[in-house]
Amino acid sequence: MLRLLYAALIVLGLIWGGSFLFVKELLHDFGPWTISFIRSSFGLVTITAIMLALRQPFGWRSLPWPLMAVTALVNTALPWTLIGFSETRLTSSMASILNATTPLWTVVIGVLIFRTAASRMQWLGMGIAFAGLLVLLDINPHSIVSVDIAGFAGMLGATLCYGFGSQLSARFREATMYQVAFGTLLIAMLVSGTMAFSTEAVDLGRLASPSALGSAVGLGVFGSGVAYILFYFMVQKGGPTFASMVTYLVPGTAIIWGVCLLDEPAHWTLFVGMACILCGVFVSSRKRRQGS
Repeated sequence: MLRLLYAALIVLGLIWGGSFLFVKELLHDFGPWTISFIRSSFGLVTITAIMLALRQPFGWRSLPWPLMAVTALVNTALPWTLIGFSETRLTSSMASILNATTPLWTVVIGVLIFRTAASRMQWLGMGIAFAGLLVLLDINPHSIVSVDIAGFAGMLGATLCYGFGSQLSARFREATMYQVAFGTLLIAMLVSGTMAFSTEAVDLGRLASPSALGSAVGLGVFGSGVAYILFYFMVQKGGPTFASMVTYLVPGTAIIWGVCLLDEPAHWTLFVGMACILCGVFVSSRKRRQGS
């Protein structure tokens, strides 16, 4: 079982790291809202097929649709669109590293909105991660910062959405993980599809090209369907702490994908900033010792 868990961890890290590559590739043919629509559509088909194969109940009448609608918007449709927007201005490697700040924003949102308590270790982790963000900005006397501020802010906006969405997801107590995935992807598809066809020039015929179709399958089927099952498999069999280790793999695999397949530059600030952010996530996730 241990080997199977680590195999799932590595595969999930490769899939989610590759998601930033797939988004970058799809941006050649589609806008951010359309990519969110394609991703949620392919993910919905995958989850539906899995539920039918496993004979999982959909529970249409029992699902908390109002809460699910808010969660779908905040935790799926909006952040996926913001990631697409940010990758029009940032490299996929940079976007993946900024995405790793999600656990930290979850703490901040919990304290500010949901009145949860935060330990000193969590605030220390936030401070370390903030230093990493400053490194990634590459502040200098000539251009002030060396990255696109709008793209940088868009990616942080996506992680803030994820942080808020994580708090909302914890409120689903009656629905199964399959039902939550199905409901959120369904609503995300409807919302992002409405926005895409209203604001962007959508030409789904471009999915006929092998590169676009391959990226859509990688992003939707694997990144939003199979990956969801792998993650919860690790949560159930290895525990939440083990499953959270994927946070440390995704930026590294995304950098490898970006450098090898997209010829993206790998500046020293990228690695130092990533190290600080991941260190901050590690520190903030450490459990406080009894009696301390």
